[in-house]
Amino acid sequence: MNFESKFDLSANADKKIQEIKKAMAYLEDTLASEMAKNRAKLQYGMEHGKAIFEKEILHRHKELKIGAWKYLTSARLLVILSALIIYPMIIPILLLDIMVTIYQHICFRIYHIPLVKRGDYMIFERTHLAYLNIIQKINCAYCSYGNGVIAYAREIFSLTEQYWCPIKHAKKIVTGYHDRYENFSEFGDADTFVKKYMTHENTKDVES
Repeated sequence: MNFESKFDLSANADKKIQEIKKAMAYLEDTLASEMAKNRAKLQYGMEHGKAIFEKEILHRHKELKIGAWKYLTSARLLVILSALIIYPMIIPILLLDIMVTIYQHICFRIYHIPLVKRGDYMIFERTHLAYLNIIQKINCAYCSYGNGVIAYAREIFSLTEQYWCPIKHAKKIVTGYHDRYENFSEFGDADTFVKKYMTHENTKDVES
């Protein structure tokens, strides 16, 4: 197989990939639309980041609320004791939050990469739900913060990867790919990597 035929195959593969990506984007939009319809059935609106329910719905939420003491005493002892492992995890999560924030504020300014907006990943609206007691609200805030920090850090490191090493892995990534991964050069495709990412050494275009 000569170089030209190889190039044609590559072009056809790229075209197919783009078609699949468009189909996936359409399905994601359709899914988002259907989920929005389901949310509309719950009859709430958003004001200043807080969900506002209609009075009847809010009254029903309060009726279904299980008090903190009843919630705690009905839990298994091992579940309660597991809190001694769960809550101390807030320390490494907090350290990760601080360190990646410092990292991006120093390094991204050097690399001319737009800073990731931390606030976009810190979402705590579940703590306003009337059918949750104080323990459940604390747990929700804990999970929101932990997952928010992980997503925030992943966004920062995906931008770092795009800047320094935009090459796909040879093996499948079990945890899934970040949004920029599909634009990386294929594993072993030295020509594309050098042509696309190394033309202007250390001044690659990086999109946030």
